[in-house]
Amino acid sequence: MPTVGVSDLSDGDFLLDVREDDEWEAGHAAGALHIPMSEFVARYGELTEAAPQDGRVHVICRSGGRSAQVTMYLAQQGIDAANVAGGMEAWQAEGRPVTDPKGNPGFVV
Repeated sequence: MPTVGVSDLSDGDFLLDVREDDEWEAGHAAGALHIPMSEFVARYGELTEAAPQDGRVHVICRSGGRSAQVTMYLAQQGIDAANVAGGMEAWQAEGRPVTDPKGNPGFVV
């Protein structure tokens, strides 16, 4: 399965956050698309509308387990996807900004 580290991501890369609503509300990467894993199959159309046609979908969760499952599913659908190793915990540890829905500093739960 394709995997990328947080340090390999650029500001313009498409990021799909598959954590649950409470995790997202506590803090997320600005600009990420949020579709919880528990709702992913039902909301798959939102991804196909939002994702770049010629770019990779970088999938992130808290630590990398759920995002790995979604990455495998996307690959089976023919989508160029990569799991973000270490998830939002690694994102925060690398000093990347974490924000809440109001634009205030957030945190990873």
